[in-house]
Amino acid sequence: MPVPFTLIENTWIPMADGRRLAARIWLPEGEGPFPAILEYLPYRKRDGTPPRDETTHTVFAGEGYACIRVDISGSGDSEGLFDDEYSEQELSDGEAVLTWIAAQPWSSGKVGMIGISWGGFNGLQLAYRRPPELQAVVSVASTADRYADDIHYMGGCLLSDNANWGSQMFAYMTRPLDPELRPDWRDAWLERIEKLPFMSADWLRHPSRDDFWKHGSVCEDWSAITAPVLAITGWADAYLNTPAMLAANLTAPTKALMGPWEHRYAHISKLDPADFHGEVLRWFDQWLKGEESGAEALPDYRVYMQEHFGPTKENKPRKGRWVAEQNWPSPNVSERVVYLSTGSLTDTAGSGECRISNPATVGEAGGYFCPGMRFDNELAGDQAGDDVLSTCFDTAPLEDELQILGRPRVRIAFTVDRPVAQIVGRLCDVAPDGSSQRISYRPFNLTHLNGHDAPEPLVPGQRYEVEFPLNECAHALRPGHVLRLALSTSYWPIVWPAPEAAEIMLDLKDCALILPERKVSEEIPPEAPGPAQPYPTLGGRQLRAPSGTSETKALPDGTLVLDTFDDYGEAVNPHNGMQVGSHVSMHYAIHPDDPATATFKSDWRFTFARGDWQVAIDTENRMTCDAQNFYLWRRIHAYEGGASEPVLVKEWSETVPRGCL
Repeated sequence: MPVPFTLIENTWIPMADGRRLAARIWLPEGEGPFPAILEYLPYRKRDGTPPRDETTHTVFAGEGYACIRVDISGSGDSEGLFDDEYSEQELSDGEAVLTWIAAQPWSSGKVGMIGISWGGFNGLQLAYRRPPELQAVVSVASTADRYADDIHYMGGCLLSDNANWGSQMFAYMTRPLDPELRPDWRDAWLERIEKLPFMSADWLRHPSRDDFWKHGSVCEDWSAITAPVLAITGWADAYLNTPAMLAANLTAPTKALMGPWEHRYAHISKLDPADFHGEVLRWFDQWLKGEESGAEALPDYRVYMQEHFGPTKENKPRKGRWVAEQNWPSPNVSERVVYLSTGSLTDTAGSGECRISNPATVGEAGGYFCPGMRFDNELAGDQAGDDVLSTCFDTAPLEDELQILGRPRVRIAFTVDRPVAQIVGRLCDVAPDGSSQRISYRPFNLTHLNGHDAPEPLVPGQRYEVEFPLNECAHALRPGHVLRLALSTSYWPIVWPAPEAAEIMLDLKDCALILPERKVSEEIPPEAPGPAQPYPTLGGRQLRAPSGTSETKALPDGTLVLDTFDDYGEAVNPHNGMQVGSHVSMHYAIHPDDPATATFKSDWRFTFARGDWQVAIDTENRMTCDAQNFYLWRRIHAYEGGASEPVLVKEWSETVPRGCL
């Protein structure tokens, strides 16, 4: 029977320099003290995350945990100014928050951290700093390497989501403070807008793996983390590589769980929702309450092994089965090398040359970089159309099931005709009907042959060799299916293209695909998560229902355009009466013959109201390029009281040299 709890809408947590951070607390009633669960985000506890918080912290509080949702400095109603994601200010404040929680009379002194994406990141990053109060972490859809596996770069290539995410954060961080909690809301709001950093430009100025990205990357010293970590992600998410990396490298107790989910907590996934609460409570019961919950005995790596399900961009359940590896790395996984021959993957080395050159529009079926952020039509679709435009290597139809678990690698020897070029590898499961389902993919910037910290222009015509990984995957190919490696020089709009169309010539005698092949004589019980259990929802009055659209079209000159619109609706929060609405439109365009025509646009609108108080913000963002530079521009119109004239208009523009991007 769940214990009753009290919801404290706002508490101020003091920082040493006089700033206060705003916290929302779910406090169990009865005799304490209680272990605590902290979620630490910039996404606004008052009017941003309450719908999700209602589904998690109310459940955890009912199981005897004090739950605390804190807005980082300069976000929500917290004082101070925002400087950047995972900054020293954010992490040192996080340590102070942990100390404050542990010192409260209702606290047992043991604190766990939970979070998805941003909150998953800083949970690991704070564990890396070893504050004594932090006793366990549940990290969902996070990264151990901020350069290699985040939303900015992948394989040394620029992701279009560097601009997209920068535009979203621009909109998020210019939202107003709540007058009920901050009488100084107006001055603080306008100051935030005036002093907000141009994040997408700042991130773009760090195109290699320098100290900027090493800060907050826990892979710099795996031994630093001593708190037990449960790492969770889904195969439809963008953050695929961290759970297996943590399970393989951390010395603290660590377990990895990979489901079919998108970028959401598993219980609210649109792709086969699962019992997220049970997984979290088992972990925290073990490490915060000291109960023998079975968490320590779980297999190191529990995985949803996907199969071909008829690829679609729609949010439909994925076909597959749960498997588990008691130890990770696993003795059940070994490397299988297949070789690239003309049009085929074979057991013997190929010969001759093979050309890779394609239109800049390859990637149309790639889906949205981070599914779970839009409403639908965001997953990778049938790859057959992109395959036709790529250079493909196929196995013969399989006679037996082939299980792949881990990170495939591509090894190539090549020459190239441009000083800056990229290659993209996609591993696909091709069914007898010809439909092609993406298993894994990853780009690689060929100027990063000597490491992501030392890019150098290529010498056209010079022979090079490189081996690069694809992303973590778990996939079983059925008999009769074909394994395909598709190689291309672009993957738009997920990857921002190189400045010029390039031609790569492979020397096939030294080209191979290395597969992590899984073979087991007897499966161990997978300890699969059960179905999602009932959970509370926020409710409230809905004023406008959410909706979304997506349209791809070709202009008369051949330019390929993708336009999306996501209306997140408008609703009234039943706890504080805040009425919030938002929507975003995004535009991607590129000409197939000219990668320098790549264009991204994003426009956000937020509205807020309670009684006579009304605020609206409109933000606009643009990114274009030529062969030498990136051009970024943004603008905000801020409105108050329903007026048609803005109280503030501000515009920024930046030019950032491309270098080796």
